[in-house]
Amino acid sequence: MRAKTFRVTVLAAVLFTTATTAWAQADIQTVEFFSESVERTTKYNIVIPRGYASSDRRYPVLYLLHGLSQNYQAWGRQGVSFYAPLFDMIIVMPDAGNSWYVNWAESDGGQKNDWEDHIVRDVIGHVDANYRTIAQREGRAINGLSMGGYGGLTLGLRHPDLFVSIGSHSGALEYASGTRERILRGAPSRDRQRSPEQDARRRQPNPEIGITGFSNQVDRTPRGQAFVTVADANRYDPFTLIRDVPPAQLPHIYIDCGTEDRLIDAAKAFIQLLLDNDIPFDFMQMPGGHNPGYWTQAIGHSMSIQYEVMQRALGRRPFAVRR
Repeated sequence: MRAKTFRVTVLAAVLFTTATTAWAQADIQTVEFFSESVERTTKYNIVIPRGYASSDRRYPVLYLLHGLSQNYQAWGRQGVSFYAPLFDMIIVMPDAGNSWYVNWAESDGGQKNDWEDHIVRDVIGHVDANYRTIAQREGRAINGLSMGGYGGLTLGLRHPDLFVSIGSHSGALEYASGTRERILRGAPSRDRQRSPEQDARRRQPNPEIGITGFSNQVDRTPRGQAFVTVADANRYDPFTLIRDVPPAQLPHIYIDCGTEDRLIDAAKAFIQLLLDNDIPFDFMQMPGGHNPGYWTQAIGHSMSIQYEVMQRALGRRPFAVRR
């Protein structure tokens, strides 16, 4: 018994040492560039694998989209810096304001609000041009939380040629379908009524963002309408898009949500649609609400799955052959 206890103790010590070494916090860098699609300077945070500087290898890339009222800094505080060293990939966390990651049907005040293009053309183009990425579908995945979860699935289904895996944490998946229903009813768009104090807070710049003219919640919210017609909403509705992509072209799909999150019903409705159409997917639900505590736990799980999907697509893992 004593010898067995000793072996277990040694094994535990080795695992602890390995985990401590692997789980040192990742270094997050901030990159500033001009996005033609929205005609403004924006930023993204990026994590580079540890062996990047000493090699000439190319790496797969995971794009993580932030939620409503968040920014490119959010994911760095929600688990990414902890989990990133465990995966040999580049992680990019772009900023898209409160845009819902769509090209807006109408923009006011001379704005250009092609936020879908901002991600799929400008951000991805800038990353591929400046880092040693595997610039092909098999080496690219996208995910996000809340508004970003909606964006991750929607952009992935609209551009299945770009992403081998798409995902959603606590996604607001019914954003487009809810807007479509209001259009059909002739109801006005939902504008929150705020007190003067709330409005004043929304106009206060957030110093951590550090983008001139894009650092308070008023400036970060596009002026205009994301969807004007039913057709506009349908083009960005994941419940519609999933039926339009040929099965052979569908990316891998990952979804999770907290059991105390009011958005879990939307996640379950989408999953039921996948089940009804025999579409493969990964789903996780665990205790938690719509908050950073939940996302900090969930991101490690999703990163491991999406990393493995990319590795398999790149021929670096065994896979089952259908007969």
